[in-house]
Amino acid sequence: MNYILFDGPSRNNLLPFTFTRPVADIRIGILTIREKWEAYLDYTTTTVTEEYLSEKYPMVEMEENIMINASFLPNQTLVEMIKNLEQNQAIFHDEDVIAFYTQDTQEEIDLETYEAIEYTDQVLKIEHTWDIFSKNGEAIQEDFDLITNNRKSQPIPATVNTVKAESIFIEEGAKVEFATLNATNGPIYIGKDAEVMEGSLIRGPFALCEHATVKMGAKIYGPTTVGPHSKVGGEVTNSVLFGYSNKGHEGYLGNSVLGEWCNLGADTNNSNLKNNYAEVRLWNYTTESFAKTGLQFCGLMMGDHSKCGINTMFNTGTVVGVSANIFGSGFPRNFVPSFSWGGSAGFTTYLTKKAFEVAQVVMARRDLEFSKEDAAILEHVFEETKKFRR
Repeated sequence: MNYILFDGPSRNNLLPFTFTRPVADIRIGILTIREKWEAYLDYTTTTVTEEYLSEKYPMVEMEENIMINASFLPNQTLVEMIKNLEQNQAIFHDEDVIAFYTQDTQEEIDLETYEAIEYTDQVLKIEHTWDIFSKNGEAIQEDFDLITNNRKSQPIPATVNTVKAESIFIEEGAKVEFATLNATNGPIYIGKDAEVMEGSLIRGPFALCEHATVKMGAKIYGPTTVGPHSKVGGEVTNSVLFGYSNKGHEGYLGNSVLGEWCNLGADTNNSNLKNNYAEVRLWNYTTESFAKTGLQFCGLMMGDHSKCGINTMFNTGTVVGVSANIFGSGFPRNFVPSFSWGGSAGFTTYLTKKAFEVAQVVMARRDLEFSKEDAAILEHVFEETKKFRR
């Protein structure tokens, strides 16, 4: 069977992260959503996404396909139901389609003609940007159980202080010395060739993905995920870094999500609680206004390739788009459009030529190429977000 992950109606609510990737490639827990589905299905997936993303994330369509809504995270019960689907059957959760088996082309699909099967068990669904950090604890636990099943952790070094060591898993090549790991509230996963430097204090649930680093003396509260090749230092609470992003110095990051290739300058801090303890509102790209989150704690949402200078301060519930560069004293506004250059004193347009030069240098440092597909995606985002740069 051929499995295809599609973005679904939540895609626009997951901007700015879905400006540069399909919903399937959002990281929550230890793995990306795509990696979770492929592990459960034991099958490689492709993607139905926005046309401008399709060259980098192509779809492979066969005569028979099972389409899966990438907003839903897999579990064993759901995967068994999907594998047992027959032609023209669809699985629904409330009114949302989770998956369906089709021989039709994308243009011909009419779900009203499909036999509906109701899924009634619990399932994790990512509908809004803040779900990425608020549901991260459950996702870490599920990924931890999946990844470590019937496997044995590398030995925990004698210099490491542990609480509930049975819920700590260290992959091959990882380095942990003179740190404290407390897995009382959730598991701690240390990925392949990752490093926890001395003096670090970590409370689970926590995931440090492959080749990622926790700097000396860091204080990390779960549920937090540090994606591949990322670095964190200072104090971090309930945040997710997708990958290749750095918060390498002192400063506070809480209830936040950073995309890929982000960098926070030394002593950058974000607020995650309003002074009056009121509900946090976040910028919504669809309504072009601030919308309620239902949360009292909500920090920074930063899209790919965005960066800020030293001593930057972010207000509660700040959304930063793609390829923004923020610096200077004072608080920038709560919504910083993509390709903005400046700070509280005002912004100008960060031209793509300059942004691409930086991206090329940054990615080359990790032995990766800033490709023509990457450039085309960012060019599209630049044009699509022009209306927000005034």
